[in-house]
Amino acid sequence: MTFSKWLDTFVSEKGIDLEHVLAVEGPSGTNSIPVGCLVDLMKQAPKHEQSGIKTMIVKIDFRNGDVLDYFRHLAQAVAQ
Repeated sequence: MTFSKWLDTFVSEKGIDLEHVLAVEGPSGTNSIPVGCLVDLMKQAPKHEQSGIKTMIVKIDFRNGDVLDYFRHLAQAVAQ
């Protein structure tokens, strides 16, 4: 299964709202990044980054953590 297909399935099964907006700070101030846009960016990441993202999401999910916290962390990196 491709990373894109896996990520789409994960987001769907977890009921994550792609319209949910993550507010993160960047050099220009507050950035509003919809989860759907972040998911699209993850799908465009290099294969080695996709592997790391998948590994982290699986670890967080296994521990019943909040994956949106990790998504917020990734959005923060995008805002920089």
